[in-house]
Amino acid sequence: MAVKPLDVHPAASQELESAVAWYFERSEPAATNFVLELDHAIDLIVNAPGRWPRGERGTRKFVLQRYPYALIYREREADIQILAVAHGNRNPGYWKDRL
Repeated sequence: MAVKPLDVHPAASQELESAVAWYFERSEPAATNFVLELDHAIDLIVNAPGRWPRGERGTRKFVLQRYPYALIYREREADIQILAVAHGNRNPGYWKDRL
């Protein structure tokens, strides 16, 4: 099975940058480890997008192990789209207007 390309919603990209900056201000190793965990999560998602729990309107959620974040994504015909890099303790469902 061919791997679909990845598309990151612009707002999700901003969330990612903001989270990395927040960790970097506190600890460069923590920021580096956060990025490594995100990269690993994205690799897993791209290689098996149907593996994680289905949510509303075809979305899925991958919860990071060591950080309080989840990647909200959906598989589309042509690609896999990351909709949000969502903090687990803040405003659930805020990203739904991105669908």
